[in-house]
Amino acid sequence: MIEQTTIEHHIQKHIMGILMRQKYARFRDLRPENVETNLYSYHLKLLQKQGFVLKDGSGYTLGKKGALYVDRITTNTLDVRIQPKIITMLVVQNSEGELLLYRRVRQPYADQWTLPYGKVHVDDKTIEQAAKREAYEKIGLDSPQVRHVGDCYIRNSDGGEIVTSTLAHVFRFESDDIVLRDRLMWVKPHKLSLYNPAPGIERIVARTFFNDPFFFEEFEETW
Repeated sequence: MIEQTTIEHHIQKHIMGILMRQKYARFRDLRPENVETNLYSYHLKLLQKQGFVLKDGSGYTLGKKGALYVDRITTNTLDVRIQPKIITMLVVQNSEGELLLYRRVRQPYADQWTLPYGKVHVDDKTIEQAAKREAYEKIGLDSPQVRHVGDCYIRNSDGGEIVTSTLAHVFRFESDDIVLRDRLMWVKPHKLSLYNPAPGIERIVARTFFNDPFFFEEFEETW
């Protein structure tokens, strides 16, 4: 059976809309007006089978999958909304002062150079743990002594329309123990612009070099 990941049917949306506003509901409370009972029951059971809705002694309630789903939808239309991406990003330098760059292979920004980065996972216990995990996955270093130096919110727009939005937790450390791979290279910081950097990278690097205890910046880039 193909697992349902979005909810499009109006009866199912009606059920989810009620349960997102109250913890429990009775069978008759979830039924839309002027909808035949058998049809309504079919869609309710489908939501239960897929794990969006559970039934216990108190009535019908959202399952874990349903709770996660309603956290991503708009209140009025119940459509899934695009969420900003949350990442950890690594500013790594060697003893020569060179900066480590990482080449993207996926869109958007395929083949552009960026700082080593990766999405924060829901099972990362801390942001620092997420940064160390990415250091191992992207660079091959096990538990480097990272420092959380700042946060950046990067928005990329095209004609006023947002294309991407990213919250980057920026970490910094120094190392001469990195073995370069196909997608890694060292560059002089003042030559960063020659390597087609991804949006916001030059500004993030410049900001980390201020050596403030911690910083927060918001950048708007053009697609």
